[in-house]
Amino acid sequence: MCQSEARRGPELRAAKWLHFPQLALRRRLGQLSCMSRPALKLRSWPLTVLYYLLPFGALRPLSRVGWRPVSRVALYKSVPTRLLSRAWGRLNQVELPHWLRRPVYSLYIWTFGVNMKEAAVEDLHHYRNLSEFFRRKLKPQARPVCGLHSVISPSDGKILNFGQVKNCEVEQVKGVTYSLESFLGPRTSTDDVPFPPATPCGSFRNQLVTREGNELYHCVIYLAPGDYHCFHSPTDWTVSHRRHFPGSLMSVNPGMARWIKELFCHNERVVLTGDWKHGFFSLTAVGATNVGSIRIYFDQDLHTNSPRYSKGSYNDFSFVTHANKEGVPMRKGEHLGEFNLGSTIVLIFEAPKDFNFKLKAGQKIRFGEALGSL
Repeated sequence: MCQSEARRGPELRAAKWLHFPQLALRRRLGQLSCMSRPALKLRSWPLTVLYYLLPFGALRPLSRVGWRPVSRVALYKSVPTRLLSRAWGRLNQVELPHWLRRPVYSLYIWTFGVNMKEAAVEDLHHYRNLSEFFRRKLKPQARPVCGLHSVISPSDGKILNFGQVKNCEVEQVKGVTYSLESFLGPRTSTDDVPFPPATPCGSFRNQLVTREGNELYHCVIYLAPGDYHCFHSPTDWTVSHRRHFPGSLMSVNPGMARWIKELFCHNERVVLTGDWKHGFFSLTAVGATNVGSIRIYFDQDLHTNSPRYSKGSYNDFSFVTHANKEGVPMRKGEHLGEFNLGSTIVLIFEAPKDFNFKLKAGQKIRFGEALGSL
C-alpha cells in the first residue's frame, strides 16, 4: 500500500463512519416531513435542543443533510417558565439548616457581586431561606433620596433605555420596540377580560397625555439577580388603578430583550397607573424567570404567577372607592413593592417638553439617584 493511501485510511474510515448516520438522518427527516405540524414539532424538539447545547462542529452532519432547527424564540417560549418559576418560589421558602446558610449565601454573593455591607442585617445566619435573603432590606443611609430632581430611580439596576415615546412604540432596548397599548392595555377598566381590538395610535396617546404641551416619556431599568430587589416610589404621585397581566416568565436580561420582540408584553406584569403633578404617571413591574412573585405592599389582593389566571387576559383593580376618592398617595422614595430575584421596572409618564433625563444608556443606577427633572 502506498503512503498516500495509508494517510487517507483514517479519513476514509471517518467518512464511512459518518455515512451511515447521515443516511439514517435522511430517512428520519423524510419521515418527519410527512407528519402533521404538532407531531413534527414534538419529534424534532430533541434534535433542536442538541443543536443549541452541543458544539456546532459536532452537529455539522445534521446541516449537511438539510436539517435546520425550529425558531430559537419558539423553542424558548415552549419552556414552562411559569411552572418552573412557581417551583422555584416554593423552593425559596424552604428553611435552610443553620450550618448551610453561610456557604449557600456566600456562593450567591460571590457569583452576583452582592454588597452585604449595605444590608440592614449583615449576618448571613439571620436569613432563614433564600426568599428572605433576596428581599433583604438596606441600611437607612445606604440609599439617600435625591431631593433636587422630580423623578428618581425606583430601584437599583441598569438603564436599558429612556427617552420620549414616539409613534406609540417604546424601546425595550435600542432598536427593539413594543406597542405602548399592548404593554399598558386599554384605558377602560374591566375585570378578567381578553384583549380588545387596538385603538389608533394617536387616540391612545391622547388618552394618556392629559395636558396640552406635554409629552410621554419612558425609562426601563433592569434589576440583576445581585441587585437590591425592593422598589420604591419614583416621585410624589397617587396610584388609582392596578392592572395585572398574567403571562410568560421569560428572562428579561438585556441579551434576551434584544432577542425577543415585545418581550415585556409577553411576560407577566403589574401596571400601576395614576397621576402626578404633571399628569399621567405609571410604574410597571415586569416578571421574569424564577421571579415567583411580584408584591405591592398596599395591594393585598394581588397574587402573581397563579394558576387561576390564564395568559392573554388581564384583571383590574381600582384603589378609588366611595371612602377614598383619590387613591393611594405615594411619597418619593417610599417603599412600594418587591421582586423575588431580579426583573425589570418600566416607567411611562407625562411631563412638559423641557423634561430632561440625567442618564446614559447602559449605566448602573441605584435607588434614590436622579432620573430626570424639569
